[in-house]
Amino acid sequence: MLGSISEGLAILPTTLFAQQAVPDAGNHQHSQRQTSTTGPHKGTLKAVGNLQAETLVTTAGLKVYLYDSGGKPVSVQQSRGVASVSVEGNAKRYRYDLFPSEDNALKADVDLSRVVGRQLTVDVQLVGAAPDTLAYQDVMVLSPAQSELDAVAIARQKVCVVSGKPLGSMGNPVAVEVAGQRLFVCCAGCVDALKANPEKFIQARPKVEVVKFTESDAALITKQAVCPVMDEPLGGMGQPIKLLVGGKPLFLCCKGCIKKVQSEPEKYLAMVYKTASPASVVATNTEQVRPGVFKVSDADKRFIAAQKKCPVMDEPLDAMGGPYKVNADGKAIYICCPGCAKKIAAEPQKYLAVLKSQGVDAPELR
Repeated sequence: MLGSISEGLAILPTTLFAQQAVPDAGNHQHSQRQTSTTGPHKGTLKAVGNLQAETLVTTAGLKVYLYDSGGKPVSVQQSRGVASVSVEGNAKRYRYDLFPSEDNALKADVDLSRVVGRQLTVDVQLVGAAPDTLAYQDVMVLSPAQSELDAVAIARQKVCVVSGKPLGSMGNPVAVEVAGQRLFVCCAGCVDALKANPEKFIQARPKVEVVKFTESDAALITKQAVCPVMDEPLGGMGQPIKLLVGGKPLFLCCKGCIKKVQSEPEKYLAMVYKTASPASVVATNTEQVRPGVFKVSDADKRFIAAQKKCPVMDEPLDAMGGPYKVNADGKAIYICCPGCAKKIAAEPQKYLAVLKSQGVDAPELR
């Protein structure tokens, strides 16, 4: 029976095989440990006896693929196996039976979403795939699936960077890799426009680099104390990982957290350094088109890109000849046309709250 690891790292009673070590297979067991490489299914690949075993661990469970010495897939339809999983920092071992799947793997469907970013030790034992029993061990950090990272990024981005339409309003959002960033557009028709002129649609984001430790890092680790992604003590999962985010040092508990920071560098930089979002002051010294309504300048571009839509009309800021800028209790709100200025002047806090609910911090006007 299959189970899921809960937040407390315990398996549901109906599926618990806790604290059971993988049984000893005796003298006919092939066991070999070595540095893993990446297999055809993006799992870890290592030699075990005369075969190669690829172990793929995702939030949805475990799969094991077998190949001969030449890399040709070996049928596992007559095979069975068992995987024993332990999580760093937890003494229990969780045992799962492995059965053949349609894609020629031995698999166990189990929810591992609660241990993303944690180091796992997986002991695998297989029978029926070769004359002898095969056994090996893999140690890995479970990283979140790209689909999970995309879902978070889509929720945070909210609207297409090209059209300004809500992501999902034109079908599944389309991911585009530009300027070192993974951004989303509402449909395939926006892809070429973004690739042709990325500077027009995106803001510069802090560069994220993985770097080596220096002697001064011990004090910085002590000061930061916890990983901003997992909220775990630094050092609790081995040597912390050091990043430079926009040139500032930031430490993580494990490699599995790197992708999270790469997807939202500003968020985690602000968490560690307890700062607000990037620079939030803009000048008012631009031409007025009518009292209280200003033209925008180059200094407004990044704030326009961040806001994207008019909070009054819920339309893209350039949909009606805009954007324009208005003063809302000392903060700049961008609108699609001068006609929206009266509503903001009457209820500035209402529209500031609308932007806040969309994750937009209006810049101060000075």
